[in-house]
Amino acid sequence: MADQKRDYYEVLGIDKNADDTALKKAYRVLAKKYHPDMNPGDKEAEAKFKEVNEAYAVLSDPDKRAKYDRYGHAGVDGNAGAGGFGGFDFSGGGFGDIFGDIFGGMFGGGGNRRNAPMEGDDVLARVSVSFEEAAFGCKKDISFNRIEKCSECQGSGAEKGTKAETCSACHGTGQVRVTQRTMLGMMQTQKTCDACRGTGKIIKNPCKNCRGTGYVRVKKTLSVTIPEGISNGMRISVRAQGDAGRNGGGAGDLVIQVAVREHKIFTRDGDNLLCEIPISFPEAALGAEISVPTLEDSVKYTIPEGTQTGTKFRLKGKGVSNVNNPKYKGDLIFTVMVEVPKNLSDKEKKLLRDFAEVCGENRYLKKKSFFERKKK
Repeated sequence: MADQKRDYYEVLGIDKNADDTALKKAYRVLAKKYHPDMNPGDKEAEAKFKEVNEAYAVLSDPDKRAKYDRYGHAGVDGNAGAGGFGGFDFSGGGFGDIFGDIFGGMFGGGGNRRNAPMEGDDVLARVSVSFEEAAFGCKKDISFNRIEKCSECQGSGAEKGTKAETCSACHGTGQVRVTQRTMLGMMQTQKTCDACRGTGKIIKNPCKNCRGTGYVRVKKTLSVTIPEGISNGMRISVRAQGDAGRNGGGAGDLVIQVAVREHKIFTRDGDNLLCEIPISFPEAALGAEISVPTLEDSVKYTIPEGTQTGTKFRLKGKGVSNVNNPKYKGDLIFTVMVEVPKNLSDKEKKLLRDFAEVCGENRYLKKKSFFERKKK
């Protein structure tokens, strides 16, 4: 009986002054919680699901809600029905929209998405550049394949002189309505039209160039600017040069992945350049003016006397331009490596022994133990 039913506001857990937004939010939560698909074989959840839907069916309708607020269950019993919602149409703008949000469209509704504007896919291409090209920037011709509208039929898919016809099964909507009997009563759902596969159109004379698809794959070549300072693995996007969109949607992008070849001398650390410079023992001991290579030219640099192998020096602004701010350039950091001479002549060996003796280092030339040398 009507007086045995719970208050609809209590069922949904909302206040009597709740607006439509609060009503829908509460319904979404409870409908998902007690839906039979989420609780297979649970009779209690099935009963609560019916109760929730009955409450929402009344309170979401302004006229029914007004009658319920004034007369209680007696004012709406004829509308809601004792069995819950056996006569409701789930493909409309009420239940259909909400169930579509909750369960991904399992109850239909939401229009024909196949005919909605769809943006084209991005196209990936790769280009290899030299170390110098990456540092200073360059232009490269990029070849790639992309999908475009068929030039013969202008994307219609129909042969020249003909056109696609509206599907008689779905009347151009791309979807057909199906009524099914379920444990919850009779439900109306929507599914993709089998006759036109959801396009809403029938092509009787398909274009031979694109085989009725309206699109073809073509090879394109585009001149692209590689910005100075780009690093290995970075990507460049060229707007609207990817696959064509459908139903009025925009084209995707051309995404170019850059591979930078290695350099014989330099490596990169961000915007800085790194390299090693060999120097002789006399240059390290006495100091010297050496020639340091850069990507543009050679620079003279004076190293101090007594420089040890592995010492690092920095040339400001001789690195690579920042790819996001070309006005900023990194530094060149070079490491000096003292070369030990090989294949010495007898004269050179004698000079070194004399040098060692003058320096008091001749003790290292004698075969003494480590502890003796340490004590010395």
